[in-house]
Amino acid sequence: MQRVETAAAPLIEADGVGKRYGSVTALDDVSLSVDARAVGLLGANGAGKSTLMKLMLGLIRPDSGSVRVLGGDATAQSWDARRRLGYMPEHSCLPMGMTARDLVVHMGELRGLPRRVAVLRASEVLFQVGLEEERSRLIRTFSVGMRQRTNLAQAIVHSPELVILDEPTNGLDPAGREEMLQLVRRLSADLGIAVVMSSHVLEDVARTCDTVVVLREGTLAAVQAVERPDEHEARELRVRVSGDTQAFVGELERRGVQVRPGEDDLVVSGPGREQLLDAVRDAAVAAGVGLRQLTSAGPTLEDALIGAMS
Repeated sequence: MQRVETAAAPLIEADGVGKRYGSVTALDDVSLSVDARAVGLLGANGAGKSTLMKLMLGLIRPDSGSVRVLGGDATAQSWDARRRLGYMPEHSCLPMGMTARDLVVHMGELRGLPRRVAVLRASEVLFQVGLEEERSRLIRTFSVGMRQRTNLAQAIVHSPELVILDEPTNGLDPAGREEMLQLVRRLSADLGIAVVMSSHVLEDVARTCDTVVVLREGTLAAVQAVERPDEHEARELRVRVSGDTQAFVGELERRGVQVRPGEDDLVVSGPGREQLLDAVRDAAVAAGVGLRQLTSAGPTLEDALIGAMS
């Protein structure tokens, strides 16, 4: 079993989970234990992401093994336990003849909120997703991005502890995708709602999640923590410049930066990322060279996941 350790009980725990649909194996002996505020399920279409999420929600039962979410057996959770979860499906099935406000209020009531509380919560979450001014418009008049934000609002109206998002950026243009990713990150970072988000786009997961679970053809390929740039003091960067490289190296060394040759670049290291970036910038200006490349020298999340999936 692959595990990302923390002191708290795991957010998600799967033990030997298998699920088949006829002759198709959707999940094959998947075991993992993850506790993070935001978990990304990464994999190609058909990798088993949606099946794992349906198992977490208790919508289907595993053929073998078990799934635990928020400390409880996903297939045996009571109604009260399931109210701790929210769900945003990949394919929107919103009623086109309702307003956003009426839909979100209705979904709050279905999840057990009294009418007065549901109305209040609907106003709050529609404001949080940027639909306050459009709350009285019919959903049929919404753009794809607005419908996706409505879909997100109904998933969190009852203040769940965990919300499960199935491909939340699906079908969005670049601007809509950016808005949705910012909203997803706010859920875990600012609103205190844990997130499980599926995607086939590594960049989306890396920007919004703390841990990535990679599925490949129904099997577990990797569990990888996402490291933010400020999580380590020591830093190494790869730098390529146009102009007088020796003058650039001299300026770097004058600023206390350690330099060693790479394959076709320079590897520079220093005590902290921000200080190192400042030193590279100042040295380039002083030496009169142009920066052609400035990237992390260590293995990236993409490197680790590509290695696991190959």
